[in-house]
Amino acid sequence: MYFSPALPPRPLRIVIPGGSGQAGTVLARYFQQFGHHVTVITRGPYTAPWRTFYWDGQEFGVWTETLEGADVCINLAGRSVNCRYTETNRQEIFDSRIRTTRLLGRVIAGLADPPKVWLNASTATIYRHALDRPMDEKTGELGGHEWLTTRRRVPDNWNFSIRVAKAWEEEFFEAQTPRTRKIVLRSAIIMSPSPGSAFAKLLNLVRFSLGGSQGNGRQFVSWIHETDFARAVDFLIAREDLEGVINLASPNPLPNRDFMAALREAWGMPNGIPIPSLLLELGALFLRTETELVLKSRRVLPSRLLHAGFEFNFPEWPEAAEDLVNQWRHRDD
Repeated sequence: MYFSPALPPRPLRIVIPGGSGQAGTVLARYFQQFGHHVTVITRGPYTAPWRTFYWDGQEFGVWTETLEGADVCINLAGRSVNCRYTETNRQEIFDSRIRTTRLLGRVIAGLADPPKVWLNASTATIYRHALDRPMDEKTGELGGHEWLTTRRRVPDNWNFSIRVAKAWEEEFFEAQTPRTRKIVLRSAIIMSPSPGSAFAKLLNLVRFSLGGSQGNGRQFVSWIHETDFARAVDFLIAREDLEGVINLASPNPLPNRDFMAALREAWGMPNGIPIPSLLLELGALFLRTETELVLKSRRVLPSRLLHAGFEFNFPEWPEAAEDLVNQWRHRDD
């Protein structure tokens, strides 16, 4: 049973390429508070309680020295998918993931003392649009062939995300790093009260009475509280017997209509105007984003984490939503 991130005999050296975004900040803050030495490698160095180091994500450089003798590499590099999938943006989304992963593989393979474990980001959207049953690491069906399995065509933009995820994981596993344990993190949406996060955007809908169901409301939402996201990564680092693909998601995905109802209740909003798919498409066009983020049914289970003994602090969405709302209300205190 896993209770807490008890410090090892010595603090770990943890390097997080592409760690300046929401997920990286959650992890850097978490590991820093427990006394570990955190380095974030980023295209745009910024002021932080942890060390930051510049890279361009394309070439070898002085930044490679941060990985020599490091205990952990957590690669989160990749352009945000919160944009319109134009040809230019598609290429940037693809290249920013594949090239940085390939570069890290080459660097780690050539180190005299490489990281003991390399965790590489992926996404739970790699699974197919799933209304009928949940998807876990063993029995889950990867997306891209929905017409064959469900007789339903899905938007090409959804298949683009799946193609990127598959290529990303293939690049990671092709890296020849025999002295480094490797884990793919198929993460659901990380729920954090930080400004600009997915949770913040959903909460804004609720606050302005627009927090009804989105689309038909039947699509499943897979999510994970930021605390459990960080704890799960910590757990995977500590468990030397675990490698390969791991789903990072609450064990209780739920339909969008129930997800939004729980968020409204946590905020104290009695009702919310539902947003049909057509209006979502128009809104996404105006906001320069894609409706896949809310309309695709993600019904993901973290079976390997559960079987390994990991216990979630927030396994149910109503309790997680209440905690996140409380943090939001007191974030400036």
